[in-house]
Amino acid sequence: MATLRNLKIKTSTCKRILKEMHSYEKEVEREAAKTADMKEKGADPYDLKQQENVLAESRMMIPDCHKRLEAALADLKGTLFNFQAELEESDQKDGPDIETARSTITEVAQLFQATDA
Repeated sequence: MATLRNLKIKTSTCKRILKEMHSYEKEVEREAAKTADMKEKGADPYDLKQQENVLAESRMMIPDCHKRLEAALADLKGTLFNFQAELEESDQKDGPDIETARSTITEVAQLFQATDA
């Protein structure tokens, strides 16, 4: 039985992971610029190697977030489907939480389409 509370939790999870993924993408951009700047200035090889490790670690987090977001999206879709079925059985109307869940699903789906294209 899907509850409104579960729907809110699944929606928040998707939003959090999406935010985290965007954060890692920005971090990769910052670290890449910092690494390039260090190479230009001829920084110490040890420092440069450490900076490259930081950049590699940040890059590894993006696919991980992508996988977790896919799983969370599938979970949210299932919960929303079950919750809507229960609402139809009891003849209740959609609420703002359902609209929030739908908009989150749309937002994540658009992100996946943009990355696949």
